[in-house]
Amino acid sequence: MTRPLFSRRTLALLLAAGFAAGPALAQADRFPNRPIKVLIGFTAGGSTDVPFRVLAENASKILGQPVIIENKPGAGGVLPAQMMQNTPADGYTLAQIPLPVFRLPYTQKINWDPATDLQYVIGLAGYAFGLVVPADSPIKSMQDYIAYAKTHPGKLNYGTPGALTTLHLTMENIAMQAGVTLNHIPFKGNSESLQAVLGGHVMSVADTPGWAPYVEQGKLRLLSTWGDKRSAKFPNTPTLKESGINLVQTSPFGLAAPKGTDPKVVQVLHDAFKKAMEMPNYKESLAKFDMDTYYMDSATYRQYALDTMKTEKVIIDKLGLGK
Repeated sequence: MTRPLFSRRTLALLLAAGFAAGPALAQADRFPNRPIKVLIGFTAGGSTDVPFRVLAENASKILGQPVIIENKPGAGGVLPAQMMQNTPADGYTLAQIPLPVFRLPYTQKINWDPATDLQYVIGLAGYAFGLVVPADSPIKSMQDYIAYAKTHPGKLNYGTPGALTTLHLTMENIAMQAGVTLNHIPFKGNSESLQAVLGGHVMSVADTPGWAPYVEQGKLRLLSTWGDKRSAKFPNTPTLKESGINLVQTSPFGLAAPKGTDPKVVQVLHDAFKKAMEMPNYKESLAKFDMDTYYMDSATYRQYALDTMKTEKVIIDKLGLGK
């Protein structure tokens, strides 16, 4: 009778050791086997939320699991990135990373580093920006805006998605260049700020093009867009530079996972979201808000984070808004 090469007990021990040695590999091979959450830092119904829900639906079909959007508004959109610091690194919770994340170390005391304590997955798109006033406002141009601020010091107010957001810093930069004082009113997102300007509670709003439908309906007036060229959707509106203000401001965003997420899981996520963002319905949802795709692979996105942190420090120091 031939004796078995291993006893049952030895075989069990070998199998157990194998599983213990490669749990991450086994997990990556099965990924995903349950729903994935994507945390976004702005309110429902705005220019971030609407395209992200289209993207999530596309990604769900590719991954074979639901991709669920969770809104975590406030703090200028940085809460999802902060939450990644206490989230399991299993790929099942991702965070939208807007530009304000890269200035966090210079504006508040944090015990983590955006450059090294996030696993960058993919760059998705870029915000466009603009400044709007109510349609019945006497302010009809950026020149009028600056003139009003000069004759009414500290009286001209503007809403943004929050303190120390890109919108806030850019408006303060505009004010500094023009030699005027503006009154900043922070909100949790553009769904709130737009209702405030439509209701006459603030005089102007600087934001991503959640204002686009209201401009098209004639309820708001667009004074300027902030890109290096005029908006394809609003070609009659001048840029800041055309209005005599030497600024260009755009804002790419993407997705990150917690530090330490398995590279194979990151690759699965990257590939799925890349396909999802290339679908026509996602591009169409962005276009409604005058936005476009801005793809970066994982390595390029991480380098973008490193480079952007350097430039943001220069801006923060220039404006004297650091911690």
